[in-house]
Amino acid sequence: MLSYLYASVGHVMRPIYKAYEYRLDRQIKGDLMPQHIAIILDGNRRFAYDNGLMTKEGHIRGGKKAEEVLRWCLEDLNINTVTVYGWSMSNFERPESQVSETMQVIEERLRSLKDDPLLNTYGVRVKIIGNREVLNDNIRSLVEDVESKTEKYNMHNLNIALAYDGQDEIARAFNKMIENGVTHATPETIEKHLDTAHQPQPDLIIRTSGEKRLSGFLLWQSAYSELVFTDVYWPEFRKIDMMRAIRTYQKRHRRHGK
Repeated sequence: MLSYLYASVGHVMRPIYKAYEYRLDRQIKGDLMPQHIAIILDGNRRFAYDNGLMTKEGHIRGGKKAEEVLRWCLEDLNINTVTVYGWSMSNFERPESQVSETMQVIEERLRSLKDDPLLNTYGVRVKIIGNREVLNDNIRSLVEDVESKTEKYNMHNLNIALAYDGQDEIARAFNKMIENGVTHATPETIEKHLDTAHQPQPDLIIRTSGEKRLSGFLLWQSAYSELVFTDVYWPEFRKIDMMRAIRTYQKRHRRHGK
């Protein structure tokens, strides 16, 4: 009986949801769209716990959600650059079993991404940002493959932050500057040595799961980004959640420090 009631409610709500989604779509596309959206993919483990699932399943669903969101950005929203925070340096401090499980999921998602026709269709150049020296050999090899396969594309950018920390990125940038003989640091020279060199800074940064902090994500690049925090766990992130975040961004007056 309960399952019938839930099904009936879902049947009734579906057209209402679609109508709301259509309205949001019309609203945001009538205004200035962000060109670079960065997302902190948070809440996979809590989603799994709340739904009685294994932690690995939470990460699997989170990986599939990332692919779905990329499709929204490319096929419908026409976002030029997407950056996703997949795994931080501090995440390596988790129990070894959790790290191993997550590395397996990351490896599987990279294999899937490498052969995704969407990259070719929309000319998506993929770049892995972070300290790749701490990644295992299999993942480093996949990283090199997907970057090599897409290096000539120039219509869209997809940055995947793996083994990433903003302070570490800035430190590595300064080390590169020293190696290149740079004797005077300016904001411009620093940006040229960051992992995201020659890409636009993020207009909008979204974090899911209700946490309200950046956790070391894009410390340099986020100086003038608009931040939107949503309560929904990442695997449950919906297209209307994305469009609401964009609508919030559009309602703010970006001052860029002025």
